[in-house]
Amino acid sequence: MTARFRARTARTERTARRGARAGRTGRATRTLTVGVSAAALAAVAAAVPAHATTTAVSATRAPAALYTPPANSAAHTQILDLLRQGHLKDAAGVLAMTLTPQAVWYGDGTPATVEASVRGTVTAAARRHALPVLALYNIPGRDCSQYSAGGAADTAQYEAWIDAVRRGIGAHPATVILEPDSLALLPSDCGADDAQGSKTAARYDEIHYAVDALEPLAATKVYLDAGHSGWHSVNDIVPRLIAGGVGDATGFFLNISNYRSDSELAWYGKLVSSCLAYADAGGDPAACPNQWWAVNDAQAWLDAHVHTAPAAMKHFVTDTSRNGQGPWTPPSGVYSDPQDWCNPPDRGLGARPTLTTGDPLLDARLWVKIPGESDGQCTRGTAGPDDPERGAPDPAAGAWFPAQALELVHDANPALLPH
Repeated sequence: MTARFRARTARTERTARRGARAGRTGRATRTLTVGVSAAALAAVAAAVPAHATTTAVSATRAPAALYTPPANSAAHTQILDLLRQGHLKDAAGVLAMTLTPQAVWYGDGTPATVEASVRGTVTAAARRHALPVLALYNIPGRDCSQYSAGGAADTAQYEAWIDAVRRGIGAHPATVILEPDSLALLPSDCGADDAQGSKTAARYDEIHYAVDALEPLAATKVYLDAGHSGWHSVNDIVPRLIAGGVGDATGFFLNISNYRSDSELAWYGKLVSSCLAYADAGGDPAACPNQWWAVNDAQAWLDAHVHTAPAAMKHFVTDTSRNGQGPWTPPSGVYSDPQDWCNPPDRGLGARPTLTTGDPLLDARLWVKIPGESDGQCTRGTAGPDDPERGAPDPAAGAWFPAQALELVHDANPALLPH
């Protein structure tokens, strides 16, 4: 069973509610002060690390900090509950998690709705001299009609929606995570295509349309779906990226809502980027080394065949929101379908989001998946409704999951709070 991103449901466009949520956020923050001692609040504030706030930079330069959107309102409820129970460090941890830069998700909704919401986000980020990360998730046939089914009804509707996103961004800086699972989970991968392959062909056209609409904007970078290092081989994902128009994009993204380690992702990203450069020079992607080659053999091949400077290669970004403990290994022989991608137990927050990675091909580490929000109701091949790893039903996809939020805080690597 391949691990893949299924964290979004066919909900109304999530950030259409951001404006209202921002108001609720303010009220929730004020609520935290009611009935809680000054000493308790001081303890929480002292425990929140400095990286959880947005650093202002000169308005004359490109943003050097990432944008932190308003949090899920249920997170504030959990923080308040923890404070009332006297669990000050846990409250501080969840608060710190919500104050860490994260993506803003857009899926479903009308063009008018998404245009207004995107404009609101990029404008709010600009006021803070910060860079927003916009995760677009509205492709027709989204998630092969499974946990996060939904999306635009057809190509024409999708293109109109993308045009609205373009108008909403305008000249503001933005990083676009374009359609998680769109290329790593094609209609042809899950029996959702017709005999002629027309739906998969349309998928490539839709992604390329979005690239052509958004990448030319003055301050926008677009990254395409390359799955992760435990899914497709380099030789398989590179042709998909090419067909989706990566040649006209900034690059690709890895590990959205998954758990692969940073070192594994960095190596896989280098192999994918190098193979794209090799193919761009006329080489056959089938000849490229993949992630299962011996590292020394793969590096020797790259040294012999790829001579493009990193600045001229396709770059990538990674999602480190939940990979602090790496992938979950299900107990052997227990579940017919372990669903290792779905609310696995005892995972932790990963590296904090940053635009400074020290890797010439890695543009950013980001929190794209919203940590603390459920992947869905996971039954792991059992009759359910309980998640057998947790002894209770999981919240619906996208709903706040208090137990998992605490797991992510407690098992964060690096630690979220000082010991």
